Amino acid sequence: MKRDYAVYAAQKTVELVGIDSPTGYTHDAASWVKNEFEALGYKAELTVKGGVIIDLGGADESDALLLEAHTDTLGGMVAEVKGNGRLRITNLGGLRADNCETENVRVHTRDGKIIEGTLQLCNASVHVNGAYADTKRSFDTMEIVLDEDVKNSDDTRALGIEVGDYVCFDPRAKITESGYIKSRFLDDKLSVGILLGLAKFMKDNGITPSRRVYVHVTVYEEVGHGGSASVPAGVTEAISVDMGCVGSGLSCTERTVSICAKDSRGPYNYDVVGKLIAAAKKENAEYAVDVYPFYGSDVEATLSAGSDIRHGLIGAGVYASHGYERSHIDGVWNTLKVLKGYCL
Repeated sequence: MKRDYAVYAAQKTVELVGIDSPTGYTHDAASWVKNEFEALGYKAELTVKGGVIIDLGGADESDALLLEAHTDTLGGMVAEVKGNGRLRITNLGGLRADNCETENVRVHTRDGKIIEGTLQLCNASVHVNGAYADTKRSFDTMEIVLDEDVKNSDDTRALGIEVGDYVCFDPRAKITESGYIKSRFLDDKLSVGILLGLAKFMKDNGITPSRRVYVHVTVYEEVGHGGSASVPAGVTEAISVDMGCVGSGLSCTERTVSICAKDSRGPYNYDVVGKLIAAAKKENAEYAVDVYPFYGSDVEATLSAGSDIRHGLIGAGVYASHGYERSHIDGVWNTLKVLKGYCL
């Protein structure tokens, strides 16, 4: 497989991260995903839940493979319109206040307006706040400062902002000349880009897999039930294509593909992990096998919902997970190689 498909996947990732889609507010991103797979010539359908099921073809429907990735991200929701006109928010998924201080945001109102602002510490001016450095960052000690002339809650509500509105954080996506991919929400939009790269490779080369292969792009992974429904008939194996962890005690880097043997919910299927390792070796992919200490995936939600399947997890290495994340086109390429070796 040419590296060009990894470049394509990275470019598609940048397009997708530019579409706001925190958990529960994913319709625009899901529509984009559906349209992109259809543009490649594949059948794609929206699920009732809001995800996308794509059929990549294949003859044997009795031993089908399901590839799962998610397009929902971390984000926030307005929990209170404060008396000073600013906003207290509650997090969606594992968003941390101390990880997104001073980040620009967009507030999506129910009537379709987008109001810009910034997440700041309350009383954020160092020159007037002697406790600035000692204040614990939380969503109670921080607030959204709107880029509008608001002085009280009535002014803010006049803009159309109410409790329950979604607060979306600027991804700041960039691909460097050296091949690094930097952005919020590479978890897991990078994997959606990778699956688009796999689909394009198959289409360009006229490849039909021997077993049926489906893709499920889910929309509630960050809150634990993304992959709990919509498993096509005949699926016997499911693999989450999600971010590979990079950090202390792990072997994965941003330039490799990670094969997860166990995470916080338990071990992955022994045979599937073995076949993923064999696929990596067959395709000369740079890979690492790791155990993730604080992690859960879509495919575990699939099993928890009662599906009788074998399961696995792979992903391009991503550093600074749930923050301003970084990966590399080589990591994308190595993930594509393993998928090619496993699926085709």
